[in-house]
Amino acid sequence: NMISTLQKTFKSVWGIRRLHKPAVEALKHPEPEDSVTVSYGRFISDVKPEHLSSVVLQRSKRMILDSIGVGLIGSTTDVFKLALQHCQYMYAPDEISCVYGRGDTRLSPTLAAFVNGVATHSMDFDDTWHPATHPSGAVLPAVLALSDLMPASCKPSGLNFLLAFNVGIEIQGRLMRFSNEAHNIPKRFHPPSVVGTMGSAAACARLLSLDQSQCSHALAIAASLSGAPMANAATQSKPLHIGNASRLGLEAALLASRGLEASALILDDVDGVSGFGAFYEDYKPCSLESPTGKGHVFLLEDQDIGFKRFPAHLGMHWVADAATNIHKLLLEYGTGFSSAAQIQDILLRVPKSKYINRPFPETEHEARHSFQFNACSALLDGKVTVQSFTPTAMMRPDLLALLNRVRVEHPHDNPANFNQMYGEVQVTLAGGDVLRGRCDTFYGHWRNPLTNESLRKKFRSNAGAVLPQEKVEGLISLVEQLEGVKDCRVLLSQLQ
Repeated sequence: NMISTLQKTFKSVWGIRRLHKPAVEALKHPEPEDSVTVSYGRFISDVKPEHLSSVVLQRSKRMILDSIGVGLIGSTTDVFKLALQHCQYMYAPDEISCVYGRGDTRLSPTLAAFVNGVATHSMDFDDTWHPATHPSGAVLPAVLALSDLMPASCKPSGLNFLLAFNVGIEIQGRLMRFSNEAHNIPKRFHPPSVVGTMGSAAACARLLSLDQSQCSHALAIAASLSGAPMANAATQSKPLHIGNASRLGLEAALLASRGLEASALILDDVDGVSGFGAFYEDYKPCSLESPTGKGHVFLLEDQDIGFKRFPAHLGMHWVADAATNIHKLLLEYGTGFSSAAQIQDILLRVPKSKYINRPFPETEHEARHSFQFNACSALLDGKVTVQSFTPTAMMRPDLLALLNRVRVEHPHDNPANFNQMYGEVQVTLAGGDVLRGRCDTFYGHWRNPLTNESLRKKFRSNAGAVLPQEKVEGLISLVEQLEGVKDCRVLLSQLQ
């Protein structure tokens, strides 16, 4: 049947290094020994579980837990359902890899990586790093799908699963740091569609135990499958960026495992335009040293991850927290918001970024990318939640009235940079009183990360929208002890 056929094919792929290595190597072109690309391939191939510090293990497990929860609630969205229907009806299902929240549905590994990636970003609820990208959604679905594909005798342990995941996160972070341009809110392309594809390829290459040359080629193949324009931000197509990053990175690693070759200098700044540097005008790569023992290797050791408290573009969290502070002031005044007529004027001081400056959003996806909408929602309700983006909440007369009173300024000291920006909200009441709220670092930012208790609360809310309570609690316990799991099948079985 189709399952056994694909598994036999995979076993053949799995054995390429061991059974046919001399023949494959005879066909390979020699690679420069000191190139940036080779150093990255060597790192992916050489890194071991013992190089994961306790800090990296803890932070990456929090990322996995959050990403699973976000993916599960994302499986309830229209865009996920459209993507799933497309994969079910346009492709013959191979019924191997699990789909978030769908116990009766399985797809081929690459399509499962795709739809689960779409689910993860369908509400813009997934984690964020700096320089700006969504790191987990591009990697976790691919590693899960590949783990499903592996024969029973080769299933990864929880520790090897964590290693592959962290390699995928690390490669994204390193590539982003080759450009100062990457530190700012993007203008031309969506970063996870570029570095996420590379991270997915790296994670899958590590899980497949590819050699150094194959790991380098996996990255080079992935570079040819990368990129998505920012014009599709705030539309149903934006979640496809994460789905494709996960899927195409997995495909790149599988192609490399078969011996497919690509540029041996893809990450090197050979001419400044034809390699990975084509994505960044100020691309300045440097080699990545392989670890030699325990100690500091991973960027996650130095910088934590940003976790969102509500499903919207990261920039929204500054104005939402600033507006929430004003809401609290109004409660202290004893007035509350019984009517939008109390508000005469709303001024937002935010960074200049065209695609998140949306005065009158018409869809939930536009609302998730609107400074104005999120500030007004927080003023009215004292918070922004999943329910804030429902049609009923978006069409409230008071909310629409407030949107008509919003002005926006872009102060010179407020750059479009998630590590330096701030959000200010100034409200002028009908009586002339002026209230001000400011947020420099919202709760959930990497400088002010969610506590474990807050992260579990978010997960329970998200996963509980799809799974029964016993599975939700079981997943929390399982992920928090993942490095001790002998066989990842126990994790895979809990995701549906």
